[in-house]
Amino acid sequence: MTHSATSLESQVRAVLAQHARLGQNALSLAPEADLYAAGMSSHASVNVMLGLESAFDIEFPDHMLNRGVFASVASIQAAVAELTSA
Repeated sequence: MTHSATSLESQVRAVLAQHARLGQNALSLAPEADLYAAGMSSHASVNVMLGLESAFDIEFPDHMLNRGVFASVASIQAAVAELTSA
């Protein structure tokens, strides 16, 4: 994993820690762990999306506004990487 990917993951986890209202520590979850199973509600996922948009100065397009994109640290990281490289 490159430094920038590690940094991106750290930033994603920081947003999750602040907005996801997980029953577990966002910093210790496995990258593929199901965030909804870890306690994130649909309402909290909207707050996560808004937090990510603010943190990375991006806007999620309509086709990315689905449960799968916000299901895990890895899926969020992939979406943010796609949006920040575009």
